[in-house]
Amino acid sequence: MLTFNDMEYPAIRIEYARLYLLPVETRVPLKFGAETLTHVTCARVELGCHASGTTGSDSTVHVGWGETPLNVQWVWPSAIPYVEREHALVAFTRTLLDEWVRVTEAGHPVDLGHRFLTHTLPVVRERFNRDERAGAEPLPELAALVCCSPFDLALHDAYGKAVGKPVYECYGPLDMPHDLSEYFGSTEFAGRYVADYLRTPAGPGDPSDPSIPAWHLVGGRDAVEQGELTGEEPDDGYPVLLEDWIRTDGLRCLKVKLTGDDAKWDLQRLMQVGRVARENGVEWLSADFNCRVTEPAYVNDILDSLQSQDPETWDSLLYVEQPFPYDLEANRIDVHSVAERKPLFMDESAHDWKIVRLGYELGWNGVALKTCKTQTGALLSLCWARQHGMQIMVQDLTNPMLAQISHVQLGYYAGTIMGVETNGMQFYPEASTPEATVHPGLYRRRDGQVDLSSCLGLPGFGYRTEDIDRQLPRPELERRNHG
Repeated sequence: MLTFNDMEYPAIRIEYARLYLLPVETRVPLKFGAETLTHVTCARVELGCHASGTTGSDSTVHVGWGETPLNVQWVWPSAIPYVEREHALVAFTRTLLDEWVRVTEAGHPVDLGHRFLTHTLPVVRERFNRDERAGAEPLPELAALVCCSPFDLALHDAYGKAVGKPVYECYGPLDMPHDLSEYFGSTEFAGRYVADYLRTPAGPGDPSDPSIPAWHLVGGRDAVEQGELTGEEPDDGYPVLLEDWIRTDGLRCLKVKLTGDDAKWDLQRLMQVGRVARENGVEWLSADFNCRVTEPAYVNDILDSLQSQDPETWDSLLYVEQPFPYDLEANRIDVHSVAERKPLFMDESAHDWKIVRLGYELGWNGVALKTCKTQTGALLSLCWARQHGMQIMVQDLTNPMLAQISHVQLGYYAGTIMGVETNGMQFYPEASTPEATVHPGLYRRRDGQVDLSSCLGLPGFGYRTEDIDRQLPRPELERRNHG
């Protein structure tokens, strides 16, 4: 129990942590900027937490789970070898396990998560770069957030289980000792809580409206038309051509990966996908420039050309995603001219709400959230952005297994501009077979949507791990809190 301003609140404290590493192979390559993803290691975290101020015994251990793919190409674009970067990500994740079990405070997961992100994570990353990466390229902030996210997600899951409520019913004044002014340092948020900025589909815990639109990723190496097939495509029963994916999954939303450094190719790709989309009943497109653009004129010229040469595709373009470099503080580009043409969404740059605030000042009018940057960070960024009139989207990190469940729930409750991006079923559908037997609507897109009915209304994230027949390897690390 946590007492604050003469009121008592449920609180949890970490008892132990376990880390599992799960390798996944892609069925087809996924191009990220200048690199291509063919496999990924997923970090799965198990946190055992004691709770106080709940209906159960204080001695009960409530187990929370969190999972994130350690997507090297996305979090750490670099010329240094992939293996070196992957090794550093895994090593840093192991380091964070030791740091999380040193957290001795009891509290709400947003409080504990915010403290860790604000005070602990920067210090640990600096020490890791000094001691483990001395003389080498330092581990970036985005990579550190991704390594931290499974621990933070597991903390939120454990709290929901401790209080017997879905995670998204745990963000109001009955659970949170502090309003949002505690985190933002502004009276603008006095008396306001995370719950005030969430979409409530049909009432707390009500699964009567369990589906949201799903976005399909058209990668830079994906075959859009028959003539692009090379003969090396997998023959595994899943679609290969874009139109086959559209018809099989009933898709209505397509995200188009572009180069960001070949304007002619980018424009032609948008027009090509736009034509295939129209022919097959797709309603919406988005354009992802992969953070490789350095001048707004590059994007503006493509958008203006698209509007004049292909007005139907222009009309279907719902938003533009992250054309400019990851480090917004080092690249303070005024983007008002782009945002005036189409909604412009931060993604890789949006490490936390402070960077979202900087982006807003530079002209960005939307933010794409990801659970891989931590649940706590995503929620705080969502609240700041909504308070200031920015639009919201939830983007994928090609999430398989448990990572898909928390990811899609964020899209469901965030009140996005249009549904959620979800592409794990494109790139490694078999990786989630055990989870899909329990949550079939989350790992298969039907009528252009994903269905969350199997996880809504349940404590925590509703993973139902006890029903999922997944054989986990021995934990890489296990630590207990001796505080």
